[in-house]
Amino acid sequence: MRMKYVKLLASASTLVVALATPSLAQDGIVGIDALDDRIDDIEQDVNEDMARAEDASRFGNPDQRQGFSGSAALGYSGKTGNNDSQDFSLGLRLHNVSGAFVQTLGAAIDFSESEGSSTKEDIFAVYDGNYYFNDRFYGFVLGRVQMDGLADQLTAQEMADGLTLGDKVKRDAFLGVGPGYRVVNTPDMTWRVQAGLGVSYLEYGDNSSTTEAAAIASSRLYYKFSDTVFLTNDTDLLNSDSAFRANNDLGVNFKITDAISTRVSYLTEYNDSRAIKTDNKLGVSMVFGF
Repeated sequence: MRMKYVKLLASASTLVVALATPSLAQDGIVGIDALDDRIDDIEQDVNEDMARAEDASRFGNPDQRQGFSGSAALGYSGKTGNNDSQDFSLGLRLHNVSGAFVQTLGAAIDFSESEGSSTKEDIFAVYDGNYYFNDRFYGFVLGRVQMDGLADQLTAQEMADGLTLGDKVKRDAFLGVGPGYRVVNTPDMTWRVQAGLGVSYLEYGDNSSTTEAAAIASSRLYYKFSDTVFLTNDTDLLNSDSAFRANNDLGVNFKITDAISTRVSYLTEYNDSRAIKTDNKLGVSMVFGF
């Protein structure tokens, strides 16, 4: 059965917590620089997990600088010799605040090539717009598009697994609009919900496509137990003709000391179009400073 999916979208912003650590001395022959890169990757993964609990819009329209701002990051590497390869990546985030209207556009591009053949051609972009009528009621617009330039090809492993081009998603797009409301908005507890209607579009590697209406709903709950412990529970639902999908991310953050913070999370992903409908993931992240 053809696997159909649309990734869930929610109007949430994250604050990335950066760890500033000195690099090890560069020495490619004995592998110190490779270890330094791996440590950076681990720190980034942990920081991203910790940042999932943060939400700039938790207490309403955040006090943001009016006007346009943004950031971009670009990376390229090319290798020749025993192996010829190229890697290109671009990340872009644009932010605009005009009165009560807050807009964010993010995009990521990843291209890779090895021995003259493309190994990755991925493009991912998300638009998130929120208009705040007052401190409780707001409207949202969510748009997303994800493209896999290699979805019209099958690898040897995919053929061995019995996959066809009709199983691979080439383009996955979604557009939804609706209202949102803050049910609770206190310093120790916040809860906001939003729901709306949208349209999803899926195009597969064999050039077949599906367009269908979809209903979306999201919930964002924050509860502060003390100055050092707080809980978050993020729920996203999406229903369309092809499947009902639900994600729930429950997390508890502990500030053990000024130098040690921990997050324990449990992520559940449900999709009734899959043979195994539910996936669960337990995550434990800890940040030390000394």
